[in-house]
Amino acid sequence: MLSSVAVRNFSNSAVMANAIKNVTVIGSGLMGGGIAQVAAQTGHNVVMVDVDDGVLSKAHERISTSMKRVAKKKFGDSQEEANKFVSDSLSRLTTSTDSTASVKNADLVVEAIVENIDIKQKLFKQLDEAAPEHTIFASNTSSLSIQKIAQNAKRKDRFGGLHFFNPVPVMKLLEVIRIPETSQATIDSMLAWGKAMGKVTVQCKDTPGFIVNRLLVPYYGEAYRMYERGDATTRDIDTAMKLGTGYPMGPFELSDYTGLDTNLFVIEGWAKEYPDEPLFKVSESLRKLVSEGKLGVKTGEGFYKYNK
Repeated sequence: MLSSVAVRNFSNSAVMANAIKNVTVIGSGLMGGGIAQVAAQTGHNVVMVDVDDGVLSKAHERISTSMKRVAKKKFGDSQEEANKFVSDSLSRLTTSTDSTASVKNADLVVEAIVENIDIKQKLFKQLDEAAPEHTIFASNTSSLSIQKIAQNAKRKDRFGGLHFFNPVPVMKLLEVIRIPETSQATIDSMLAWGKAMGKVTVQCKDTPGFIVNRLLVPYYGEAYRMYERGDATTRDIDTAMKLGTGYPMGPFELSDYTGLDTNLFVIEGWAKEYPDEPLFKVSESLRKLVSEGKLGVKTGEGFYKYNK
């Protein structure tokens, strides 16, 4: 029988064994780059992976600029401390174009690439063969099924979702998603890592859109339908939701900010997978704007017009 001291030491060792220190982020776009930045800032060793060095160089420059903003806010007039924060953080961030080599020492791999189920499945099948046995796999997908993404991976007990929100350095929420096979040890490790990243974590099963988007997408849809029926104008609907509920943006403003093409991609995917769910009916006004190239803020026009 183990003594109480031995049990305590064993427990502490187990916790340490599950601690996430080395992180590989696949994808260096706004989401992947943001995840890599915050991980490096919070003391993790990070490898950021993308298709070529040019893409990675631009992402690294963007991260460096963002870190300097964080440092200025964090340390104020202390330029020495701010410079040290940036240099220390960047020293923990490396880049690679070799995804399989990048996971050799990974405790956690976070995928943040294009929302294409086939590409994600192929990636994780490759990484499953290259990563150490203890490595945890996670997808940052906002709309696809974690269960389907994990389809070709053998380590389903060490597979889950880590859904960050854009911009990652600013947004505090992290959705931690489990599939039926995900072990509690994996969930505990992901929750602890989220806390170490300075995020507030919430847990959810692998349901379409998880918590936020599962509620947000039908909210968009009903707003679109109110507008299409002529019940109210876009401006009045937005004003009502901001002043009546305290939302910082109304549904049309938020749609334009997110990108109408992104919204359409998500809702069309859900409508295809769940054809009998009326909440996932595609809006014709949304489809029309996207077909005209009016995608919101990024193109200068969506439901509203913007000065570029």
